[in-house]
Amino acid sequence: QVQLVESGGGLVQPGGSLRLSCAASGFTLDYHAIGWFRQVPGKEREGISCISNRNGITYYTDSVKGRFTISIDNAKNTVYLQMASLKPEDTAVYYCAADPRSQGTTVQAMWAKWGWYRYWGQGTRVTVSS
Repeated sequence: QVQLVESGGGLVQPGGSLRLSCAASGFTLDYHAIGWFRQVPGKEREGISCISNRNGITYYTDSVKGRFTISIDNAKNTVYLQMASLKPEDTAVYYCAADPRSQGTTVQAMWAKWGWYRYWGQGTRVTVSS
């Protein structure tokens, strides 16, 4: 059974850090594009980062550049999102997603589009508040 399971969410103060994990089972993340999205009520799911496991290229939306870092541990079949300097506006449910279409030009064009991904996790909630 193909699964993505996120973990690591929680309550953190502004300026704090969290590391989210996305563990894949039932398939390997080899040659996949793996993205992180977030969603707040009433808004569309927002693509915030992606890594291509074909070539290691990473992508970030402007609002998280310099604060968030995406990485992958192929031995653990897990993708991480290290989040630092968190702000109240980072509060959301965070989702990971994966797709086997990891060719460079395709990922560059599609990584932030939530409808493009084949597999999705159930989400983990992050709350940034004092």
